Amino acid sequence: MAPLRTRSLSAEPRQLSLPIHAPAGPEFVFVRVFRRLGIRRAVPDFHIEYRPFSSLRSNIALQGNHARVHISDVLAEAPTIVLEALAEILLTQLFRRQASEEARECYMAYVFDPAVRSRVDEARRTRGRVRLLPARGHHYDLAEIYSRLNRRLFNDELAPCRIGWSTRASRTVLGRYDPAHHTITISKSLDAESIPLEIVEYLVFHEMLHIRIPLERNGSRRVVHSRAFHEAEKAFPNYRRVRERLKKIFSQ
Repeated sequence: MAPLRTRSLSAEPRQLSLPIHAPAGPEFVFVRVFRRLGIRRAVPDFHIEYRPFSSLRSNIALQGNHARVHISDVLAEAPTIVLEALAEILLTQLFRRQASEEARECYMAYVFDPAVRSRVDEARRTRGRVRLLPARGHHYDLAEIYSRLNRRLFNDELAPCRIGWSTRASRTVLGRYDPAHHTITISKSLDAESIPLEIVEYLVFHEMLHIRIPLERNGSRRVVHSRAFHEAEKAFPNYRRVRERLKKIFSQ
């Protein structure tokens, strides 16, 4: 049996060749992009399905000369030019090439459109869930910390947010804000007597800033921590000292 090769795209100078109104099915689009890329092998037999994923992701798997592509159904109504951009991104990942800046920017521009982002968030809310432990931990109460920081540093302008400890004690992902579910997760590795309160407060503050300052797009790149974000982060008391303490603790 031929080996299975897979690549996936999570939720990222040549001219894209298909006009936005081109009446082409997804298999046809993938064939055209494959040929345009000049990949030296037989054109695969593409089988493409739109799937009800809980996030905006797509993947491609190649076995022998059969390529199976799964695309989030949020993209089912995307213009052909966007599907072509996605095809280029997936195929270049599969065959270890570099997608053009035009393809990446075209795809990112579409998925950052407010109407598309709204559909993505709705799919995540209805199809996925966020597992959290209660906010009151063994040493720290995250809900109390959120309320206190909201009052002191955000003038009580942030809406109530579901916040809790992670189910796993990660030392690499210390915090995460999920805009679809409006949740903040803090790694339970921080719920320890050895971790200073100001470290926990800083990480909660950091995730609260993601509520205030959404991620941005710069061409084909997602900008999670923009210049405005970094400037706002400096409002945290003793910002530089806390950052240094945090690095020291989690570099051990």
